[in-house]
Amino acid sequence: MNKTLGISIAGVGLAVLAGVGYVAMNKSENTLMGEKGDSMKEEEMMKDSAMMEEKTDGMMPKEETDMEAEEMMKSGTYEAYAPQKLARAETGDVVLFFHASWCPSCRGLSSDIEENLSAIPEGVSILKVDYDTETELKKKYGVTYQHTLVQVDADGTLIKKWSGSPMLTSILSQIQ
Repeated sequence: MNKTLGISIAGVGLAVLAGVGYVAMNKSENTLMGEKGDSMKEEEMMKDSAMMEEKTDGMMPKEETDMEAEEMMKSGTYEAYAPQKLARAETGDVVLFFHASWCPSCRGLSSDIEENLSAIPEGVSILKVDYDTETELKKKYGVTYQHTLVQVDADGTLIKKWSGSPMLTSILSQIQ
């Protein structure tokens, strides 16, 4: 009887540890992507940005924030998809990364990109598209599974489509 009780307690303990580990992993991912996670909409980000400007009460000159945005574009970007960002393809390259939060290989690639942001060349924008919610975009580009990458022009016309790039370097090598 005591042996069975001990095994039961050990099993519950392992389950609790696994749950704590899962929560810790998701918390760190949410910290990287913003507290609202991958589904943060462009309007919400703009509102958050406007609120941040209000809170600074002019402590940071507007020119400084514009300069920071210019600097960010010099090293390329990795950010959430928004239709207006396709226009960047007029002067650079735009790659759509169809990402699912539940996809292990997507999370791996996303982590590699985030760890190597400075390696994204000037003019390259990698836009993270939510695979689970962007149904129309999936239809438009014939995307049938997550971890698909699509290079597009400024009009949103497909230039190239591929899957499974495990690292940022392999994405960059595919860009035409």
